[in-house]
Amino acid sequence: MKLKHLFSALVLVFSTANLVAQQNNPGIIKGKIIDKNSNEPVGFSTVSVLEGQKVVAAISTKEDGSFEIKNLELKSYILKVNFIGYVDASKTITLSEANKEINIGNITLESNANTIETVSIVKERSTIEQKADRKVVTIGKDLIASGTTASEIFNNIPTVSIDPQTKELSLRGNSNVRVLIDGKPTNIDAGQLLQQIPSASIKQVELITNPSSKYNPEGNSGIINIILNKNTQKGFNGNITTGYTFGITPKTNQSLNLNYKVGKVNFYTNYGFNHGRNRSFGFVESDRPNLENRQDFNFANTNTSHLAKIGIDYYINDNNTLSFFTNWNIADGKGNSTTNVNYYNPSKIDELQTNTNNSGNITQTYDLNFKHNFKKKGELIEFQANYAKTSNEDISYFNNNDEIRLNDIDSKTNYAQFNIDYTNPINENSKIEMGFESRIQDGQNNFYNESLPFYGSNPFTFNRNIHAIYTNYSKSFGKFSAQMGVRIEEYTLDAKFERDEKNPNYFESTSVADEIFTAYPSAYLSYKLDDNNTFNLNYTRRVDRPSIGQINPIREWTTPLIESRGNPALEPQFTNSFEINHTKIFSLGSVTSAIFYRLINAEISRVIFPNPLNNIQNIMSFDNFDNNSQLGAEINANLKVTKWWSTNASADLYYKTVRGTVTNTNLPENKEINVTTFNTRLNNTITATKKLRFNLFGMYRSRDLGLQYLRTPMYRVDFGANYTVLSGKGTLSARMNDMFRTQFFGFNGNIPFRQDGEFRFESRTFYVGFNYNFGSGKNKELQRKQREKNETQGGGMF
Repeated sequence: MKLKHLFSALVLVFSTANLVAQQNNPGIIKGKIIDKNSNEPVGFSTVSVLEGQKVVAAISTKEDGSFEIKNLELKSYILKVNFIGYVDASKTITLSEANKEINIGNITLESNANTIETVSIVKERSTIEQKADRKVVTIGKDLIASGTTASEIFNNIPTVSIDPQTKELSLRGNSNVRVLIDGKPTNIDAGQLLQQIPSASIKQVELITNPSSKYNPEGNSGIINIILNKNTQKGFNGNITTGYTFGITPKTNQSLNLNYKVGKVNFYTNYGFNHGRNRSFGFVESDRPNLENRQDFNFANTNTSHLAKIGIDYYINDNNTLSFFTNWNIADGKGNSTTNVNYYNPSKIDELQTNTNNSGNITQTYDLNFKHNFKKKGELIEFQANYAKTSNEDISYFNNNDEIRLNDIDSKTNYAQFNIDYTNPINENSKIEMGFESRIQDGQNNFYNESLPFYGSNPFTFNRNIHAIYTNYSKSFGKFSAQMGVRIEEYTLDAKFERDEKNPNYFESTSVADEIFTAYPSAYLSYKLDDNNTFNLNYTRRVDRPSIGQINPIREWTTPLIESRGNPALEPQFTNSFEINHTKIFSLGSVTSAIFYRLINAEISRVIFPNPLNNIQNIMSFDNFDNNSQLGAEINANLKVTKWWSTNASADLYYKTVRGTVTNTNLPENKEINVTTFNTRLNNTITATKKLRFNLFGMYRSRDLGLQYLRTPMYRVDFGANYTVLSGKGTLSARMNDMFRTQFFGFNGNIPFRQDGEFRFESRTFYVGFNYNFGSGKNKELQRKQREKNETQGGGMF
């Protein structure tokens, strides 16, 4: 109650004058905004009431397109409606004593490009929508043109970053983030997965920075859910996208979406194809005592991936729905690389390592879902079973000064998940949710190595099980709404690694076991000041358990002077996360802002130390650091500045304190640093004609400082255009990415000795593509719940 009184006092200070002025204004205007072609509601569009040129009131429509504007004086107004991607609509309305309340019914909006904006239609411009617990980014043709894979377009999404060299994903500056596909877990490492998903296959990206107790607590910085295209229109409908990217080497990105809905059954399928060659190169200079050197790297890879989704929804009746889908991801990669080590000491012999690599990956996911609605409105129960299987093999031949070595890494992972979720609205203002979740994962990895002294087969096996129950209670009271919940989990892990079975002098066996029983609470408080201002305050406790890759001692990659491997002794890190959000709606659009604070216990981070078995080589691995903290702020504006210019602008600022122990000249050293990082993005869409649009994008990422290295700043500028053809059903796209070739990865550091480096990739590219939509019908999209997995994504260089 004290918190309620505090909010009330603040509201009183800022809004007393406005409220007093409105008390005696009885006028009300209500209605609903719908799409002209599909008759579907246009949720979150902006409705403004103007008296001449003055904006008297503005409101955002609800998700069902409805709106109600109160406290209006009895006079004549112009009602204006706008939403990005549609032509503005307006209507003259007169309020009088005889007509104090006017229901204008439906107002239709027409698409700018005369396209049918349906589930299968790709919008011209990407949009960002702020919901209560997440940001939803709908992928438009502007983002598809910015890259052929998910990895390439994610740098254009607010608060998300992809390391250009390592492909490591981070959210709000933190790489401990969960990645889901259609709300379901995947066995593939996030960095690898994003390079396999064609950008044209993505419908939406959900950014859930502080998930409630209903969700898996894995992920320090939250959850990123990638929703693939799915159509549920009546009849036969489809969409095809084809694109080509030209840089140093060519690449292609294709996708096809089809559906057939008849009666109670909906069949749908999505296929994405990605193929291309990729070139990158870089260097590292090192002042390691007696081994001062420069390493030059050159990489050439050819990657091919196929992503297929097939599903069926059976609407048994109004209360029961049965759904099934399967995702298949097949990837194949071939690569060649060279590492040239030039020693500055004339007495040292230079080294040349060449590597030939061949890798393959197959992931299968099967999902069955049943939903039952009870007679009571809003009461429902949902059952879900999910199974995923991944097999991967990576064969590499290393040639070090004519000494050839074979590395063969073969891995298989099985993952099963079962959920029961129940929702019961106690009354109009309160609701209770409860459920059970069970996740079972096992895997077998084998590393066959033909290099002494560790010659032979080195198996690594693991079993990880999580069983959880949760409950959430939510209640609305006046302008306040609150939710409290708790998730209780039992977690067990058993893993074993055996090395060098053929050489007993070097035999090593490492076992890892962990068992944790703990609770993860969450709390949310929302206050709606008025129709245009909403505040949210929330708290969650989260966990980052070491991923299989992070504890796996099998090396990920190696060069003559550095090797990457996991650390079996890693412990989970726990995070207490606090966040406050504000959403402001006005006539030009919306602005969302947030401030967050994280207290992290035993943070997992990268570390470099000397290899005790090779005095010229370092090992890059992971370790737990002392308790650390992060404070950050972000702001995002989604605006239609004029009829011809719309923009999405975002900026985020992070301040963090990092403490830990690092190895400096073979001795442990306690270290603490404070660092501030800044990122900003600006995405502009300029409508030249009804058919022609231009897009100008820019981003900047400031330096970032770790305990051992400083990452240098990075920025880029893109320019593109879209032209509508074939009566609005087709779109031609062209885009120049990183026009000034300024996006690259650079670093420097002095621990354990001075090292500077830089890596460049094919950032400056030219894209040309074509998108075509066919078929028509009315949408009835089936709601699907969102689920996650229990593993921290690993990987990332320096």
